[in-house]
Order: sequence, then structure tokens, then C-alpha cells
Amino acid sequence: MIQHNAILVLGAGQLGMAVLRNLAPRVVKGQLSVLLRASTVASNDPAKQRDLAELRGLGVGIIEGDLAQQFTEALAATFRRYDTVVSCTGFVGGPGVQRKIARAALDARVKRFVPWQFGVDYDVIGRGSPQDLFDEQLDVRDMLRAQRNTEWIIVSTGMFTSFLFEPAFGVVDLAANTVNALGSLDNAVTLTTAEDIGALTAEILFTQPRIANQVVHVAGDTVTYRAVADALDRLLERKVTRREWPVPELLRALAAEPDDAMRKYRAVFAQGHGVAWDKAQTFNAQRGIAVCTAEQWLRLHQDRFRSLRP
Repeated sequence: MIQHNAILVLGAGQLGMAVLRNLAPRVVKGQLSVLLRASTVASNDPAKQRDLAELRGLGVGIIEGDLAQQFTEALAATFRRYDTVVSCTGFVGGPGVQRKIARAALDARVKRFVPWQFGVDYDVIGRGSPQDLFDEQLDVRDMLRAQRNTEWIIVSTGMFTSFLFEPAFGVVDLAANTVNALGSLDNAVTLTTAEDIGALTAEILFTQPRIANQVVHVAGDTVTYRAVADALDRLLERKVTRREWPVPELLRALAAEPDDAMRKYRAVFAQGHGVAWDKAQTFNAQRGIAVCTAEQWLRLHQDRFRSLRP
């Protein structure tokens, strides 16, 4: 039985929790659910247990399922009970999972579907980029655009702000007091925090007149790598070294380790296409919605960054 106006969120990771926190106050009690693996629900991990307790406190229903393991038909049977499905699962399921989720949403004829496209502008990047998973994102867009039964919304957010500062990504290497600019210091990247993405996604879903069948761009900030280095200078009260990683260098590094996900991402962002857009033209800017800039995010986490000494 379809729950009219009911929403199902897929996943409760960093983004899923942010989306759920922002949807819960706007949805009638009993109309918001999250799909989680049975192993997550049964986990004794304290962090997972805290999240589950928070979800229950918010009145979010917990549905068990496995997006990677279940067949399309089984997922469609679950999705069919909801009006809106919002996928917050990321790429962790591996190749093919995003297509399967989209196929299940379309087969279920849900009224609205928000796929996992919380990232770069895949249309601009195009097929054949260094990050092969991006081609599947374009497959999903093709599937959505080829049908008329299910409304869809794609929320383009740029890179998650926290990811830019992950040591494993290698752009901000404070152990070496260095910012490694992808492509060039004047290349730009759009950044949005998971918290802002959650708030903006909820706002987009409830906006009137209704948004449907379009890509919506949001941004917490659009900054160059030079500006990131400048912000770190101010925060740390010292001069960080600026270094450029040219595209050919990054492509050679990827060729040496073709399965390395971080090398794929570095090469894509270094090319500078579809990874940054004018903040003034975004959904949040046009509606005057306050968001967290890169420098504000750094200052919120300054104790961690100040503790890292070269």
C-alpha cells in the first residue's frame, strides 16, 4: 500500500543523517523512513547505535534492506510503498548499484526520485573521465530523462567540504605544510557541507512551485586552491607552501595505479570541468539561504588543523 506523501531515504551515513534530520520536522509522523542493512540495525557499534537512537527519536521508521545484494524487483517492491525516494548511499555499493537503484525507482513508479548525484556536474564532465564511476551517473541521468512517469531532482553540490581537507585526498597536506593544487592554483572547486546539503535537499523537495525534472545547483562556496591556501595562512598564522599538480602528472600517477580511487578523483578535479559553478547562480544564493563557506568550515574545525604541525 502506498503511503501518500511518504518519503524513503536510502542510507544513514553522513549525508543520509543530515537529510533525515532536516526532513523529520517537515514530514507528518510516520511518513518518513530510512532503508538500512540488517547488519547496521543489529550492530553493537556505539556510533551506529547513537544514530539509530536519534532516528527513532525523530520518528523515522527503520526499514531493512540491502541495496547491493537485493535484486531490482525486491527493491522496487519496497520503493513502491513510498511517494518519494531519496538516495544517500554514495558509491560504496560498487559498480552497477546506482543504475539498479534508479531502475527500481522507475519500475516502482514512485512519484519523485532523488538519485545519488550529490557531487559534480556529470553532464559537463561527460563520459570517459578518469573517474569511471561517473559514467554510471550519466547512465542514471539518461534513464531518468528517457521516461515520464517519475519526477526526478538532481542536486549538484560539488565536493563535500570535509573531503577537500581529508589527508588521504592529498590536497591539504598540513603534515608537509603544503596545499597541492589540482591542475593549477587558480582552478576552482565548489564545496558544500553535508549539513548544508541535507538542509538544502529538504528545502528543494518542499519548494513551491514544485521543482521537477531538473538539475539544481547548490554551493556552500566556490573557491580556488590559491584561496584555500590563503585561508589556511590566516587560520594557522603561518605561510603554507603552494604546489601545483598538473593534469599530465596526475594522469601518469593514475596510470601507475589505475584502481586507486583517490588518484581518479584528483585527475577529474584537476581537469577543471564541471567541478565548480558560480555561487551567485545557485538555489541557495537566489533564495538567500545561509550556508557554510570554506573558511567558516575551517574555523569551526580550527583546533584540529592547528594541532597538525609540519
